[in-house]
Amino acid sequence: MLREIRPAIVVLVALTLITGLVYPLAMTGIAQVIFPYQANGSMIERGGKIVGSELIGQNFTSDKYFHGRPSATTTSDPNDPTKSIAAPYNAASSGGSNLGPSNKALIDRVKADAAKLQKENPGTPVPIDLVTTSASGLDPDISPEAALFQVPRVAKARNLPEDRIRQLVDDYTEGRLFGLLGEPHVNVLELNLALDRLAAK
Repeated sequence: MLREIRPAIVVLVALTLITGLVYPLAMTGIAQVIFPYQANGSMIERGGKIVGSELIGQNFTSDKYFHGRPSATTTSDPNDPTKSIAAPYNAASSGGSNLGPSNKALIDRVKADAAKLQKENPGTPVPIDLVTTSASGLDPDISPEAALFQVPRVAKARNLPEDRIRQLVDDYTEGRLFGLLGEPHVNVLELNLALDRLAAK
């Protein structure tokens, strides 16, 4: 009987070592050598301090900054652990809201957000990504249209010319990968950091 079991045990141990230890360590080592910035979380540093990641959005609420997409992420209510409360861009709770397009709470939230944005920039259609969440709830990017929609508010709050802010949006708009894959987008954190540098000048 041991003769029949021994090959299975050897295969189990070998595959455990290969797939659970050797392969992950090899991939981690290769990533650290070839893509160290990405392998360590694509962290953005300013003045020797980490201010965020290129990969995870942040909750900017001030009129002086560009705002990202709404985030549906939550966390446990500190007053009642059985309930959840909104926690925008909570990386420990990545996910969408699971509310369907006919859900009243979702419809009301989108209508309220759209009405608020319409007051901010009357007469201009509200870009869809400013009122809808992404599947992860952590999306760090917005469309160029969503960034340009916010230019009048940001320019007014910063007392800067709109043309200069528009140029900044153009400068930080990334096109499709290889001209084919994905959609043009703007990283909100990088754009806001550039905005702070511009205002400091």
